[in-house]
Order: sequence, then structure tokens, then C-alpha cells
Amino acid sequence: MKKLPFILTLFALVFTLAACGSKSETTGTGGNANQAAGGSGTAKEETGLSGSILAVGSTAMQPLVEQVGQKFMADEKYKGVTVQVQGGGSGTGLTQVSEGQSDIGNSDVFAEEKLDADKAKSVVDHQVAVVAMAGVVNPKVTVDDLTKEQLVDIFTGKVTNWKELGGEDQKIVIVNRPASSGTRATFEKFALGQSKLADLPGSIQEDSSGTVKKLVSETPGAIGYLALSYLDDSVKTLKYNGVEAKVENVQDGKYPVWAYQHMYTKGEPNETVKAFLDYMLSDEVQQKDVVELGYIPVSGMKVKRDAEGNITQ
Repeated sequence: MKKLPFILTLFALVFTLAACGSKSETTGTGGNANQAAGGSGTAKEETGLSGSILAVGSTAMQPLVEQVGQKFMADEKYKGVTVQVQGGGSGTGLTQVSEGQSDIGNSDVFAEEKLDADKAKSVVDHQVAVVAMAGVVNPKVTVDDLTKEQLVDIFTGKVTNWKELGGEDQKIVIVNRPASSGTRATFEKFALGQSKLADLPGSIQEDSSGTVKKLVSETPGAIGYLALSYLDDSVKTLKYNGVEAKVENVQDGKYPVWAYQHMYTKGEPNETVKAFLDYMLSDEVQQKDVVELGYIPVSGMKVKRDAEGNITQ
């Protein structure tokens, strides 16, 4: 009986120590979990991207860059980044990026074709797709196939009526792009075999591919040129020397009126801009957005073109 208090005291001490140990272990686990959560949050903060990206230039590229920009901003990994896309033409995009006024200069042409040598050397080329250009006419124009020579005659003013080309007796109305346009430079160089054609009196000049399409669709006798990404039933697409302006003909080198879609940066891009450029080249974008919008993935090309316009296998 005398030992009973001692035994009870011993049991109480053991119970207390066990409880303390259990509490300490629970607290330790909770502390580690909190530290892990805090560590994870810190890691996310350190690697998360933020800021804004301004891409300016080619209106032929604009639908693609705008759509991919929206998807990029909707991605949880890049929710801290804002992408703004503006047109203005390839020349404008190249000038602004070379002068540090934009993060990206979207262009249908190589920088060397629009910038002086020093500025061209200051920018880095990122080729994200290929775009083809096609001559387009008002849907009521009965002509649907023009040779290189016939196009030259139209855009130099030698031919002014569709009846001279086998069509109806109707005046030809040229809807042109300004000299800064990469679409114009591509069409002049690869469809007409000439560059920097003079603007003819009476021709219409528009900054935007979208406006060109609208004017051609609404103006009797009108002719213009557009990237394949803008083509729809509102205009008639012309064959070039009997060849249709379609993806497989571009990829095989049968249809020559095409250009790379360049996204230039001044020097190497910062981390945020690089993430957007990498996103543009991802399989998801290349095989889905690029194709759906009428562009051609660079990887799908069976021919290549250099800055001088030479095509190689």
C-alpha cells in the first residue's frame, strides 16, 4: 500500500512526458509543413514572371501574335505578364524595336531590308512561322489567274482595264499598302520581281491588311494583296502563274510568294520576352494556332529562304 502513491506518481510522470512528446512531434510536423508551404510560395515568387510586353509591326502577323498573346496571358504561369500587340507595318516594328521603343518588332521581312546596317546588327531574329501572300480581287472580277508579267503590268499602270486581261470592261482599282509594309515588300519582291514600285495616281493606300480586304471586297474592279491568314469568301484569291496559293504549294516551293514571320528583339530578349517567344514556338501553338490561322509552321517547310530571297532545299 505504501508503494501505491509512488506507482501512481510514476504513471503520471510517464503520461505527461508522452503527451509532451506527442505535442512536440505534432508541432514539429506542422512547423515543417508551414515551412514547406512558405518555401513553395517563395520559389513561385522567385520564378514567376511579371511585367509587360509590347509587340509592334506587321499587320500580316497581327492575328497570330494577338491570339497567342491572349492564350499566354490566360496561362497561370504567366498571369503576371501583359502582352500588347500593335500594327503599323514591318518597317514601323523594326524601327521601334531597334530604337528601344518596343520589346518586339514583328516583321514579314529581314531587318536588313528595312534598317540601315548598324541598326540591323543591333536586333536579333526569331522566326516563328511562315506566311504566304496572294493577289486578291473583288468577287465580281471574272479573272482568277494572273501571271507575273500581268501583275507587273497592273501595278505599274501599263494595264488599267480588266478587259485587257480577258475580263469584263471595268477599270482596275489598285488597293496598295504603304512603303513601310512588309506585306507590300514581300509581294513586290516575290510576286512582281521588283521592289519599291511607285504609287500610281488613283490607287488607294491603306495601312492595315484588314482594311485592304474590306476595300477590295466592296470596291468594283479592285485588286490588292493579302496574307493567307486574312483570306475568306469576301474576296477572290488569284492563282499565280497557274499555281494556287495554298499551304502545300508553299511548303514544296511551288508557290514563291511567301516570307518568314520574324519577331525581332534588340539584343537577346529578357526573361519575360524570351518566355513569350518560347511559347510562340511551342508545339501547342505551332500545330494549333499557327495552322488554324492560315500560317505555316517553320518546321513544315521543305525549302528555305535567305535574306537575299534565294530559295534552297
